[in-house]
Amino acid sequence: MSVEVGSRSAGVQVAAARSRRPLRWWADPPVVLTLTWVPLVLLLDRSAGIWAQRLLGVGTWVLLLALLRREAPLVRAQVAVVVLFATAVEYTFSPLLQVYVYRLDNVPAFVPPGHGLVYLCALAMGRSAWVRSRLPVLLAATVLVGGAYAAWGLLLHTRPDALGAFWYLCLLGFLLWGRSRSLYVGAFMVVTYLELLGTWLGTWEWQTRDPTGLVTIGNPPSGAAGGYGWFDLAAVLAGPVVLATTTRLVAARRVPRAVH
Repeated sequence: MSVEVGSRSAGVQVAAARSRRPLRWWADPPVVLTLTWVPLVLLLDRSAGIWAQRLLGVGTWVLLLALLRREAPLVRAQVAVVVLFATAVEYTFSPLLQVYVYRLDNVPAFVPPGHGLVYLCALAMGRSAWVRSRLPVLLAATVLVGGAYAAWGLLLHTRPDALGAFWYLCLLGFLLWGRSRSLYVGAFMVVTYLELLGTWLGTWEWQTRDPTGLVTIGNPPSGAAGGYGWFDLAAVLAGPVVLATTTRLVAARRVPRAVH
């Protein structure tokens, strides 16, 4: 198959996928299923042992892979990058540095695929026609609400939150200069909600200070959504590389070997 024919075919597939997407973000399967499944998992995890936790992880992986079947290859590659990057962050900052700790002092099996679901959910929200048509208003609302939350955590809360304020500044930078501003709006809503829910349920808890003892941390940090800006940056930079590499590897395996 020629490159031209392949490009046309991919373009038709993307156009068809876009035409099937709901106009409203709350009707898109990645949004509906993520905002249903992840809170359910957090609730079930409250009394789960290690094996029940692993079963929740299997269910989360199954859901993520099922949702990715509907997505373009580039989106699949970007989600894979986010999962790998987020997993490295989780194991570094939780078991190693103890910046936050999970209920069983581990990284639950549902957390790595859960990051993929959250990223895909934010992406689905950001690409919806509803969000794109109201993007200036939603950007302003995100800046104002996020700024008020960060200021409250840093200046008014009994537990000062310098890390949350720093992450809010990261979020602000991504909103102003990033390539995926609508995604960051979605990430702010989803990540803030899940951080508040997860800490309230006791699934994880943030320490009062970072390992140096210099940076105060809220439970949860107010600007946690700013971290997903870095996840998206990694996905944007590495996703195309991952896709090109895997495409070449698959193509190489399909080339018939010469018969001697």
